Amino acid sequence: MRQWPLQDAKNKFSAVVNAALEGEPQHVTRRGKPAVVVIAVKDYERLRQEEKAGAPDFIEHLLSIPKGGPDDLLDAPPLNLRDVAW
Repeated sequence: MRQWPLQDAKNKFSAVVNAALEGEPQHVTRRGKPAVVVIAVKDYERLRQEEKAGAPDFIEHLLSIPKGGPDDLLDAPPLNLRDVAW
């Protein structure tokens, strides 16, 4: 995994692309902070498919929330109330 400052990545973009096509993600920084990662299209598509295959849609997510009554609540420690002068 190679890290490129933005200016170097611009100047050597062909090298950045070639390395990404060989299967090695190329990290580009801007002002010393991570900015983007350049990856090959085949790797990007594989990641997208994995993301779609593993992520439930919103309705499935809501339906997967455990259901139960008041007896199923977590045991909470008792509250210690303090006296307040009125």
